[in-house]
This record gives sequence, structure tokens and C-alpha cells, in this order.
Amino acid sequence: MRKLRYAMVGGGQGAFIGAVHRKALALDGQAELVAGALASTPERAHASGRELGLADDRNHADWQALLNDELKRPANERIDFVSIVTPNHLHYPVAKAFAEAGIHVVCDKPLVHTSEQAAELARIVERSGSVFGVTYNYGGYPMVREARALVQGGAIGEIRKVVVEYHQGWLATKLEDGGDNKQAAWRTDPARSGAAGALGDIGSHAENLVATVTGLEIERLCADLGTFVPGRRLDDDASMLLRFRGGARGVLVASQIAAGCENGLRLRVFGTTGTLDWRQEEPNTLLHAPLDGPPRLLTRGSPWLSESARLATRLPAGHPEGFIEAFANVYLGVIAHIRALQQGNAPDPLLADYPTLADGARGVRFIEKALESAASVQKWTDF
Repeated sequence: MRKLRYAMVGGGQGAFIGAVHRKALALDGQAELVAGALASTPERAHASGRELGLADDRNHADWQALLNDELKRPANERIDFVSIVTPNHLHYPVAKAFAEAGIHVVCDKPLVHTSEQAAELARIVERSGSVFGVTYNYGGYPMVREARALVQGGAIGEIRKVVVEYHQGWLATKLEDGGDNKQAAWRTDPARSGAAGALGDIGSHAENLVATVTGLEIERLCADLGTFVPGRRLDDDASMLLRFRGGARGVLVASQIAAGCENGLRLRVFGTTGTLDWRQEEPNTLLHAPLDGPPRLLTRGSPWLSESARLATRLPAGHPEGFIEAFANVYLGVIAHIRALQQGNAPDPLLADYPTLADGARGVRFIEKALESAASVQKWTDF
């Protein structure tokens, strides 16, 4: 079975997330980088491609040249999918063009700037038949998938309340003014990041984690967004109450001004017969506290875990796995779907397990509704 060929748009010199995606894709030997348009200027794009060993004829100055070149190539040389790891404002035009060309797409989150753009992508993907994945990577952790399986299996009964927290401290000062931090500059720029700051950057991850594990659908939300650092143009702190269809309640907090915090993502799900508690900074364990017995600490790699958790595990128990492996699991799901289509088969949902375009579109709606609620006097806003 040959490796799938992929191209990358963005992720060149000075970028953080592009290197993570490439390492994740290299982990299982299922795909190889063959082409790219890796930066916003031709000079940096070409220099980045040379550093990664791209052939000169597939090392492009911009994404339009990359796409045009791929469409001229015979099918047996063309890329199987594109990975889009640019700042947010480029997600829509790049994803739209590649999907219209019938090329499978993996796009970083948040998906696009508006629900109208998300709906247009959905129409294009339905016509073209392209696979479209969105890299909400936290759903790729084995113990997150175990939590999902426990919820689905009724281990904690009916869900009553969900609390999700995502605390970072890297933007506790006006880091974007220094000129040296590329990430801070574009993530706090409305033209590139979109209308939301911390809400879109990490709040969207929190929303997706809740949806992935619980399957609950937000019915209404009440949001309070704040900008604590003077002169910053986007929110750097978000708090909200959630009401889910069926009666469950939730609390979501996302902050990038929590001084001293690194990547404190935590999910707690409280049911009628037990509680689940997972922390991203200690991802290899999941606490299950039943109502009628002692708490048990489940560990990644254990033979009694669900099949979905076992499939997302590479190393024996006690050997830590983490962030890059979670990304790799998302990509494995996309690749399994692409391979199934190439072989004329229906994808196996256990293998083709990844956040889809629908998940990305829901995340965009979540951002919009939180912004609407924060600006409203009424506050409680229908989802």
C-alpha cells in the first residue's frame, strides 16, 4: 500500500502548528509531503520548501500556483490531499479552491470566519465528494475516545452537567506588540484571526471536546467575553453558561490571560451515576468516579479499554503518548476514509474517526452565537 501524497499550505519558517502537522503525518508512515506553498511571501515559501526537501518544481510561491500545478499533473502523480495550516483568514479561499478541484482537504480550526462560508464549503464538498477533515486534535487522544465510549455505554448514566476549562497564560501581556512573535501577531489581529480571539482559538477546542465526548447539542448559551490587556483588539478571556437539548447544563471557560498556566484544558462530565474527569496536561489517564463505588483511574494502553481507545494507542501502558500522537490519530481517520474511497469501499466508522466539516461548521456557529450573546443585553441566545 503506497503512502498518500499530500501538500501543505502554510506552516513554513517561523510557524508553530505546521511542524506539528508534519510530524504527526510522518508518525505512522501513511503519508509523505511532496508539494507545498509554505509561507505568505515567495522568498520565505521557497526557502521553507527547500528546508523540507521539496523538489523545485513542487515548491511553490503561493497556493494558487500549487493548485494549478497539481491539476496539470497526471493522476498517478497528483496529491491525494492538502493540509491547510495558514492563519484563519485563508482557510476559506484555499479550502474552497481545493475542494472544488476534487482534492481532499484537511483544515486547521476554526474552520472559516462565517457560517455562510461553512455552508458554501458543505455544498462544494457534497458535489465534489471530497473528504474534509478539521484538526480538532484533542479528540484524537486515546482517553478522550475512552471517555466518549464510556458515555455512549451508559457508564455515568444520564448527563446532568458538563464543565470544560481551557486556561493559557501566554497572552497575559501584549506580546503582539514585540514584533518577534508571529503567533501572537496574527491571532490577535481581527483581519486574520476573525471576530474572536481566545474564544475562537481555544474556546472552539473546548466546544468540540464537549461535543465529541458527550454528543450533547447546545440549545442556548449565555456568554461574557472580555479583553483584559489594554489595546488588544480581540477577546482574551471568555466565560459562558450552556444549556443543552434534553436538559443538561454546562459551563465553558477559555482564557489566554491566565498567568502561569500553560495548556490547561480540562473536561468534567457529571452524570446521574458517575463522573468523568480528563486533563490534557495529563492525557494518559481518565478518572471515572461512579456513584456506588470507589473512583478508578483508567490508563492509556490498558487491555480493558474500548476498541476506539485501543486503536488510538501506539505504545504500551506506562509509556507516555501525547499531543503529536493525537494529531496523528485525526490524520489516520482522514487517511482511512480516503483509502476506502480509493478502493471503492464504504469507510469503516471505527477507523475513519475524525472531526468532519460538520464539526467545523458547528464550531463556527458556536463562535458567532457566543459573540452575539456577549453583545446582547438579553444574554441568553438560541443556538
